[in-house]
Amino acid sequence: ASFTCHRCPTSGLEEVGADRMALLKRDTAEFGRTEVIDNTLNPDFVRKYILDYFFEEKQNLRFDVYDIDSKSPDLAKHDFLGQVYCTLGEIVGSPASRLEKQLVGIPGKTCGTIILSAEELGNCRDYATMQFCANKLDKKDFFGKSDPFMVFYRSNEDGTFTICHKTEVVKNTLNPVWEPFSIPVRALCNGDYERTIKAEVYDWDRDGSHDFIGEFTTSYKELCRGQSQLNLYEVNLIFIKLINVLCSFFVSQTFPVSKGNPSQSTSLHYMNPYQMNAYAMALKAVGEIIQDYDSDKMFPALGFGAKLPPDGRVSHEFPLNGNVENPYCNGMEGILEAYHQSLKTVQLYGPTNFAPVVNHVARYAAAVQDGSQYFVLLIITDGVISDMAQTKEAIVNAAKLPMSIIIVGVGQAEFDAMVELDGDDVRISSRGKLAERDIVQFVPFRDYMDRTGNHVLSMARLAKDVLAEIPDQLISYMKSRAIKPNPVPPPYSSCKQPETESV
Repeated sequence: ASFTCHRCPTSGLEEVGADRMALLKRDTAEFGRTEVIDNTLNPDFVRKYILDYFFEEKQNLRFDVYDIDSKSPDLAKHDFLGQVYCTLGEIVGSPASRLEKQLVGIPGKTCGTIILSAEELGNCRDYATMQFCANKLDKKDFFGKSDPFMVFYRSNEDGTFTICHKTEVVKNTLNPVWEPFSIPVRALCNGDYERTIKAEVYDWDRDGSHDFIGEFTTSYKELCRGQSQLNLYEVNLIFIKLINVLCSFFVSQTFPVSKGNPSQSTSLHYMNPYQMNAYAMALKAVGEIIQDYDSDKMFPALGFGAKLPPDGRVSHEFPLNGNVENPYCNGMEGILEAYHQSLKTVQLYGPTNFAPVVNHVARYAAAVQDGSQYFVLLIITDGVISDMAQTKEAIVNAAKLPMSIIIVGVGQAEFDAMVELDGDDVRISSRGKLAERDIVQFVPFRDYMDRTGNHVLSMARLAKDVLAEIPDQLISYMKSRAIKPNPVPPPYSSCKQPETESV
């Protein structure tokens, strides 16, 4: 993941800018620090970080930004400018994998904005060693010539550019020869030899207001030709010469209501004031990860197997928030709140029918089969199922649609019926018709309970296993329909601000 800080605040009485550095922390351990960029309120950091990304895990990140006042590595000796918390999933799940968030951490002060971006790295492990020189660059310094340096950018899939290398500054010359440098090819072009590479040339100024001299574009394929006429590039009628080259899920989540009095500790729905019950833990474990991939974080939450007020009718797809017209809850906390409130108003009852809620989500999925949305249905159950035949038929029909079903079993009951629905060993069928895809993943929560009673660890283990198959299921649907990725979104707005905003 790489990141860019946008419109950082000033510190103290500074007016021109500050020396900016950003610090990346993964969980509670420092993962890395960017380079320091002098005298700027809008730093564009070069240093990138390679992280292992796991869809099924919640990977917490923290970014801290500092104004660097000395060469001391002790951060306590520098001015803190703000921080932001997020997950790697939030970045990956954002449009074009670019997440913009406000920096916080200084009471009563606006701390600016940070832009975080991520890109899947190619498998290319080659390194390119290059050296550049230039002839007759434009004179920019009043009392001298120019102090030129080069900045290289790789193009992104959305049409924007990401900085990937800066050369050193060569002082007082119009004919610079920069030192050779080595760079991973995947950092330069993500292993795509045809991808556009942009280079800009600047005259360095001490106050950070570097003068633009010119730019050119090329590709790694062209650069690999080495020193030749093909690698002469015009920069404002001046030539740069290459010397050498060496080489939106939409998530629908539902869960049932089982028998038992929630006010008694023997019930799976018992609301202990000191800890969550198994239903809530399963919901939170899976939901907190998968919600990062939903654009508006609004989720329809349904219950089934209960009598509803005021007439006591039995329902198998009622909104937990009680609003038939708008069953959407705001994030996982909204679903948990609706779940707890519903236990105070409904009467737990039977039978437990899965088919209505599967068909409910399938109707949404059937309306959007162009690959623009994918639906995930989460069912939390105690293992009892009263409509096995109808449920199997509903799943076989749903296997043709852009949806997956996650079933989490809670309690100590036998889950033979849930294992049959999973279809890992024997593909589920109905009326002699096999399901087109395996779209069901079942896990019993008890298998993930930590022996020491560490519920956080239990929830992490559950989420990791229960979500592991979702990416493959999504891809299998897209491939079966020959659906290619949608056109890239419009280019992201540049973080560059007018000079007047930097003073």
